[in-house]
Amino acid sequence: MISIKNSLEANWYDKLQDTLEQPFFSELLKFVQTERDRHIIYPVQNEIFNALNLCSFEQTKVVILGQDPYHGPHQAHGLSFSVPAGIKIPPSLNNIFKELGTDVNIAKPKQGDLSIWAQQGVLLLNSVLTVRDKSPGSHQKMGWETFTDAIIELLSHKKKNVVFILWGNYAKAKTYLINDKQHLVLTSTHPSPFSAHRGFLGSQPFSKTNAYLKLHQKSPISWEL
Repeated sequence: MISIKNSLEANWYDKLQDTLEQPFFSELLKFVQTERDRHIIYPVQNEIFNALNLCSFEQTKVVILGQDPYHGPHQAHGLSFSVPAGIKIPPSLNNIFKELGTDVNIAKPKQGDLSIWAQQGVLLLNSVLTVRDKSPGSHQKMGWETFTDAIIELLSHKKKNVVFILWGNYAKAKTYLINDKQHLVLTSTHPSPFSAHRGFLGSQPFSKTNAYLKLHQKSPISWEL
């Protein structure tokens, strides 16, 4: 079974220790291991906590919340909406790149790895961190949401002037975890092809994020990949 202390960046481990020591979390890890013994599970084990390991608590100034990982081969690598370089860009990410172009005039990236955003302080957090191959939502309601809700609450209570970007109804349902008097919450429809035209495209999340960060004396994100 995965060793959480060896898998999670020490900074996050210390801040989340109370949550990690609750019974639900050890049960969650057992569930994931049992699933991995029987099925193909994404992402691979050493990438489950990539979002946290690439973006420390201290560094976090933006959160982009996703739902669960991509469920096709080689797509998920622990960052919401992101795929490794060389993998075909999924439809939702393609719409994110369209908005990037109209909002901040960045040419469409040729690859979909968003790690460079994470390294600048963008926490690319899925609400659920694992999924069974070709089975979207298969690891929902097994404990991951309790863990990631604790991360959102921790950031809301212990930091100031974080930008929370919530796309779609699933992400918007997390608004109650965030103190919107202390942080900026940006919401729109999801960037998926089914809903992007109903509010995501034209919502200007990237320029609004950087304007807020500058207003609060934080360095803006370089969105170029």
